[in-house]
Amino acid sequence: MPDPSPTPLLLFIPYRYAENASLEHLAARGFDDLTLAQARVFARIADSGSRLTELAESAQVTKQTAGYMVDQLEAGGYVERVPDPTDARARLVRVAGRGEQARAAATEALRQLEATWEAHLGPRRMAALRDALSALREITDPYL
Repeated sequence: MPDPSPTPLLLFIPYRYAENASLEHLAARGFDDLTLAQARVFARIADSGSRLTELAESAQVTKQTAGYMVDQLEAGGYVERVPDPTDARARLVRVAGRGEQARAAATEALRQLEATWEAHLGPRRMAALRDALSALREITDPYL
């Protein structure tokens, strides 16, 4: 019998599990000072760097909260603030050395998680899940 839970809840539960599994994986590799709130902001930093206002908007937090998280990430060596080459008045938040190491560990965690899910669902159902979620992203992700 199908689960009668609302679809958004069925999406959220695996997402929450993925966040927790990723944080545990990171902690086991020496990145135990990262909090979930910091990781959510950190994950939204573009490869070329991001302005604080962009991070706040995409993480759905206030600019002050994003600034506080970036301060903590900077103190931990995960990010650095650099001049924005397109606007001398602005600064970009860019992933720093320790942050690159954490990103690699997070990527490893997500690959392991997807492999576990595919082993459970089978390749066909996993591909269908990815297709369905990608289609939903087209109408739900304002950052595409």
